[in-house]
Amino acid sequence: MSAYRILVLRALGLGDLLTAVPALRGLRRAYRTAHITLAGPAALAALLPAGLVDEVRETAPLASLDVDLAGVDLAVNLHGRGPQSAALLADTRPHRLIAFGRTSTWTADEHEVHRWCRLLSESGIPADPTELDLEMPDAPPLVRGAVLVHPGAAQLSRRWPVERWAQVARRLQEAGPVLVTGSAGERPLAEQVVAAAGLPAAACVAGATDVRGLAALIGSARLLVSADTGVAHLATALRTPSVVLFGPTSPRLWGPPLERSWHRALWAGRDGENFGDRVDPGLLELTAEQVTSEAAALLTQSASLS
Repeated sequence: MSAYRILVLRALGLGDLLTAVPALRGLRRAYRTAHITLAGPAALAALLPAGLVDEVRETAPLASLDVDLAGVDLAVNLHGRGPQSAALLADTRPHRLIAFGRTSTWTADEHEVHRWCRLLSESGIPADPTELDLEMPDAPPLVRGAVLVHPGAAQLSRRWPVERWAQVARRLQEAGPVLVTGSAGERPLAEQVVAAAGLPAAACVAGATDVRGLAALIGSARLLVSADTGVAHLATALRTPSVVLFGPTSPRLWGPPLERSWHRALWAGRDGENFGDRVDPGLLELTAEQVTSEAAALLTQSASLS
């Protein structure tokens, strides 16, 4: 008898994938012997725990799915509320489809992790939103015990000014080595921060690792300071202390769990336009002094616990 086949769609970025990990864990528990295919970014899926999925199909957002994925026993839309993403899965003619707009109702003011766990739970598949943790990758980190500053973000609205990132990086040097991280495409931004902060050129490590290497670096760091972006979710999953700057989106929707005192979410208290063409005004209300103060407090707290 062939294995029960499950197709999951989550063709989004790093943070999106990590917020879906508890839902994927619930799905695997419910279907221990099933063959689970994840349609999404193959490079990012390298961070998933072994055995959580059996196969990853490289899939761009809202791109047509491979023909041989048709007729699966269960399709699960963890991509969005549709209707486009749900229609993509429906086109594969699954025997059963779980998706917002079909089996559950979308709630706008809901944390991203809880949202996908609720989608499954309402279809009889329990999922625990607290199951966020990942194991440290076996890749050796570039540096152990550094303070990481990550100035990049996908949307312009989330990009805090370079000079403020530089002020934070300059001040945090007093606590030890500081590295500025980012993707290969964000290297010019990281270099600007390094230069403005007066850090050595070697402090720019943007684009220097693959995703597993980045995870190893974050997992072995003393602290991460970043915008609300994928690396913040890596810090949460790897239990690395973090200071995360929110704006225009509230931390109640994407922030670290409130019960984890080693994460600090900074937010001006008002929502903005996520896809705006300028830096969110609320994000600009956060000062370098605030960020540095929270970072210093977390470094002191972690030192006292070690």
